[in-house]
Amino acid sequence: MIIVLRPESTEAQIQHILERIAELGFKPHISRGELRTIIGVIGDESKLRAEPLQAIPGVEQVLQILKPYKLASREMRREDTTVEVGDPATGVKPVRIGGGSLLMIAGPCAIESAEVLETIAGQVKAAGANLLRGGAFKPRTSPYAFQGLGEKGLQILREVGHKHGMPVVTEVMDPRQVDVVHRYADMFQIGARNMQNFDLLKEVGMTRKPVLLKRGMSATVKDLLMSAEYILSEGNPNVVLCERGIKSFEDSTRNMLDLSAVPNVKGLSHLPIIVDPSHATGRPDLIPSMACAALAAGADGVHIEVHSCPEKALSDGPQALLPSQYSALLKQLRRIADLMGKTF
Repeated sequence: MIIVLRPESTEAQIQHILERIAELGFKPHISRGELRTIIGVIGDESKLRAEPLQAIPGVEQVLQILKPYKLASREMRREDTTVEVGDPATGVKPVRIGGGSLLMIAGPCAIESAEVLETIAGQVKAAGANLLRGGAFKPRTSPYAFQGLGEKGLQILREVGHKHGMPVVTEVMDPRQVDVVHRYADMFQIGARNMQNFDLLKEVGMTRKPVLLKRGMSATVKDLLMSAEYILSEGNPNVVLCERGIKSFEDSTRNMLDLSAVPNVKGLSHLPIIVDPSHATGRPDLIPSMACAALAAGADGVHIEVHSCPEKALSDGPQALLPSQYSALLKQLRRIADLMGKTF
């Protein structure tokens, strides 16, 4: 349920409305715009009638929302949300996502060493990437595969990102890792396997640090938005969604890239959404065309794995682009961005 307030509503009236919602056993979420203030009412709508709320002074309109994702819905916020990643205090210029600004995430799957990451970071930055990625904690199918460098990897990522003036994003896998990742990264990544790890979602939601939320391997668009709702409901509005392919019967690609999810999400939610064609296809020969298609579909950016020597990569080497291939791709993406009226 959404309560639209009158333009002349006083602070005392607004406070009374918030208190009344809490008395009824619901959680209020206030959003102040330039022209209007609205209050989202979080809880089971079937147990709350609109008429009593309509009678409260300062209320102009009460809107019933049947969608279970209230804060993520277009009804809650008509204009697109923009998210900024990076802290100017660290000397790194923030990156803006949404509202015509595109996010270009690039880097290796895993942080292997300072030397390797340094080489890749310089090359992707020169090509036009604006956010550096690298995994310090790796969720692997096999317990015997490379699991990441942990905090040492986070230190390397932070140092290399700072040197090249790039904000950094890395995956957090467990609520117990949130504090350490928070110290080093500019953005949390919630991977596909953790999209419905609700304790983890709530933990990152209690921070104000931006979150890149990847769609689960068997998740619907509704499932993805419900997971975003967990983060938003804890007070963190800085959520960027990511389509990275879902499981299907097709076995010629790693996953099935659902590009319809991009305009679908855009119609249902105000949150920005990017596409990861690397994990979606698992094939370097398909990544460029799918990245171009993603921007044409309206995505707010792309997430691409790049490695200077894929054959020596400790994780996901077969799906990584070479830096020269990435540079050529970004030239194509710039042309499409110009046509779409967007920039990066």
